[in-house]
Amino acid sequence: MEEEIMTIILNAGDARSKSLIALRSARKGDFEHAEKMLEQAGKSMVLAHQTQTTLIQKEISGEKQEVSLLMVHAQDHLMTAMAIRDMVDELVKFAKDLKGEKHGK
Repeated sequence: MEEEIMTIILNAGDARSKSLIALRSARKGDFEHAEKMLEQAGKSMVLAHQTQTTLIQKEISGEKQEVSLLMVHAQDHLMTAMAIRDMVDELVKFAKDLKGEKHGK
């Protein structure tokens, strides 16, 4: 289980970092790079979330899961990264609107 927990922490941390790089890129007007970083952040987020889902499914199927401080840390990392990525996505769109750029979604 420790391997899965570390997978969540590492991928969530990567998603958070790439989201913040996207925000800095948008501030500089480099929306192409910002979008690329958000896309990469999304991919890391999917990996972290899939691992979390695997752990949840194991527990649902009766496999006892120990709640450790490391697991709590992983969940905190994941939820923080998800919130940051969502907020940065909106901020990049807002910055594009201010610059008169078109954006999807």
